[in-house]
Amino acid sequence: MKKNQKTDAARFVLKCLLIPAAAVLIILGLNKPYRKIDDGKYLDLLKFDTVGREYCEIHVGNLGSSHGAYDFDYSHIQERGYACINFANPSQSYNYDLAILHEFGQYMVEDSVLFIPVSYFSFNNEVVNSTEAQAMSVRYYRFLSPENIPDYDPYIDLVTHKLPVLSAGKDILQLLPRLNTVLTAHAAGDGIDEAAFANGAAERYSRHFDHKDEYFMPERIEELRGIISYCKEHKITPVLITTPFSKPYIDLVSQDFLQEFQNTVTGIATDMSVSYYDYSHDERFYNNLVHFSDADHLTEEGAAFFTDILWDEVTELYRFR
Repeated sequence: MKKNQKTDAARFVLKCLLIPAAAVLIILGLNKPYRKIDDGKYLDLLKFDTVGREYCEIHVGNLGSSHGAYDFDYSHIQERGYACINFANPSQSYNYDLAILHEFGQYMVEDSVLFIPVSYFSFNNEVVNSTEAQAMSVRYYRFLSPENIPDYDPYIDLVTHKLPVLSAGKDILQLLPRLNTVLTAHAAGDGIDEAAFANGAAERYSRHFDHKDEYFMPERIEELRGIISYCKEHKITPVLITTPFSKPYIDLVSQDFLQEFQNTVTGIATDMSVSYYDYSHDERFYNNLVHFSDADHLTEEGAAFFTDILWDEVTELYRFR
């Protein structure tokens, strides 16, 4: 091979090495500042970092989707000296509840109480499409061990957790300097717009009930049974609970569905010897919209009021008095 040919070949090989190396360096350089932006999307998950560090002996907790995330406020119970934790996340299904138990259940003390919300969409999926389901699933890569993540995928772990800049999309633009900052303040409205509330109830109902092939999926029922079994095996007291709904939402739900729902939940409770508390039609909330932030979620004040009611009425909590 002539000298010039050898030189050209060497240059080609060098380019083949340098270009990927430069790309890796650029990705790593962008990933560090972008992680701060990405972490801001998951501030609500920081609570899981405290389990096993600040919370090593948990007395009361709950699982669940948004009804668990927003409807429990343990402030007054914690003031009595008990450690409480909210393991719920919006749109969280029972398979993820069970995964969280496998990860953190060891920190629930013997005879602790774990509320397991049973909502009208609990035996289906609250997410409405595959895109939303994937967006929901990636958050668990931030605080669960790979062996506990349902359908764990190393590639998703890489691009959403370890190197989130690879899945940044248009969010990468947030790394650019902002030349103009405009702050917009929104004044809080006074009173309750009942027409707007009713429209919101219809939207929530549509999300939970429309375009669903099966309202009571056998695998979701088995996952709930699995959660209860885990609790009993680890000396945790499981308590099934349906949190309050507003009347505008309840009025949209058919009696046939309500009957099947009740039969399903009470059947599980009876078979597995656990208590079930149903606050879906509770008069203290049902037609008292001031306690609701929307048709099926409580305000912060409503959640505190509801949890105080549980302290007074749930017999499984009497052991802490």
